[in-house]
Amino acid sequence: MKIIALSGALRRASYNTALLHAAAELAPAGADVAVRTLHGIPLYDGDLEDEGIPEAVTTLREAIRSADGLLIATPEYNNGIPGVLKNGLDWLSRPSGEGGKLFGGKPTGLVGATPGGFGTVQSQDALLSVLRAFGNDFWMGGRLMVSRAQTAFDAQGRLVDDRLREQLAQFMQGFVDFVGARRP
Repeated sequence: MKIIALSGALRRASYNTALLHAAAELAPAGADVAVRTLHGIPLYDGDLEDEGIPEAVTTLREAIRSADGLLIATPEYNNGIPGVLKNGLDWLSRPSGEGGKLFGGKPTGLVGATPGGFGTVQSQDALLSVLRAFGNDFWMGGRLMVSRAQTAFDAQGRLVDDRLREQLAQFMQGFVDFVGARRP
């Protein structure tokens, strides 16, 4: 089983990218989790789209298309989705109608990490609204929202909170089971 794990953050020391690396490490046997970022995707511009879809978008789109499932990690900026993540999704949905073709029925799970005390509940809820328009098949069995992320990861980005590691392992088992139940 192949899962694309997409980080909605660009920062080198991103807690969300680190969370996805931990998810890949804790995924059950038989699940290949490939962490991807949105690096190289320009700001959406219809004039640029008229010149052709950028290679970074095409590469990410094909990775998602060939995957059995999609796991997205979103930070929370000002109570919402980070602009870079929304921009990436906007590009992936172009040209018109591509979003439904790419994401329609794709088993999708959400996680997120933030230094704040309230987790990423608002950004995950806002992301659900965006992805619902594409017809994603959401795993509603669990969402993982990490608050005070600076205490959960060490300086090298390793998840060191044992309770959270257990939660993430359980989350990944449930998500992999969900994806597996939808494979042909």
